[in-house]
Amino acid sequence: MPLRIGLIGAGRHGSRYIHHLLHDLPGVSLIALCRKRIGEGLPSLPTIDIPIYGDYRALIADPMVEAVVVVTPPSLSPEICLEAVKARKPILIEKPLAPTGREARAMVIAAEEAGLLLMTAQTMRFDSTILLLKDHLPEIGRLRYATFTSRIETKAGTQVQSGKSGQRGALLEFGVHLLDLVPFLTGEEVVAVRCELDQLPNVAPDTMAIVQAQTVSGMRCVLDIARVVAGRVARTEWVGIQGQIAADWFHQRLSAVIGDTAPLEWAVQPQQTILLTLRAFVHAIETNTPPPITGRDGCRAVEVADACYRSAELAGATVNVASFL
Repeated sequence: MPLRIGLIGAGRHGSRYIHHLLHDLPGVSLIALCRKRIGEGLPSLPTIDIPIYGDYRALIADPMVEAVVVVTPPSLSPEICLEAVKARKPILIEKPLAPTGREARAMVIAAEEAGLLLMTAQTMRFDSTILLLKDHLPEIGRLRYATFTSRIETKAGTQVQSGKSGQRGALLEFGVHLLDLVPFLTGEEVVAVRCELDQLPNVAPDTMAIVQAQTVSGMRCVLDIARVVAGRVARTEWVGIQGQIAADWFHQRLSAVIGDTAPLEWAVQPQQTILLTLRAFVHAIETNTPPPITGRDGCRAVEVADACYRSAELAGATVNVASFL
């Protein structure tokens, strides 16, 4: 029988999950949906009779639902996760895992105590440019430092919301990808950060962050994260003792200068990261093995974000990253 999945969150990003669950995953069945605007139709569900719930609790309680995928704002993730844990249903949650490290830790502890699979959808770990970069990093020798730039344009026809006081912005929304990629690419945790924001959460959600992150071995990474009017930039550069390597995951390019050789370039074949994330989740359930991106991985990225916000509150002072897992 196919694995029966319930999806919570059917907005712009959730629609991508719907498409893959319906068309690209043999052996998987999208059995139920939950969305806030229950009366609106979904273009991706023209003729398929799938129950649509207005309350996530009802979807989780549905006996037909065997596993849960969550694509909602992070403020909703903790309560949804704890409900799924109580129902003993494996759960995949879109990044960031939670708004704060405290909430993320509670989610991970609950899932681990219940012996339940919790996976974080840090989809950049499946990006083909990032994976090729990771393969070639050893060629530049011991790493000295790295830079990341992630600037994402405001979508046409929308306005940047002023948000609520205390609400986090770009750093947590999409900068969390970079906070996760540092340990993924280096194999080392981030232990200390310095951070400057254009505005603190108690005023309005941040739209720009400059982060200096230090790993266990002392390697430095500089992260440039921003919302911009137009023109997406998504790249990283790494400097080692034997060369340099650069990756652009928006334009899918990888290049390097190693020693005295001529510059190198590699072709990158694009991959559908959400589809690969879903496949990994399903495989972990079917084989009863740990997922490639655990709840702890997602929690750690949020803990680093916590430290960044604390640093910004302290005018860019160095803050150690606290971890209680």
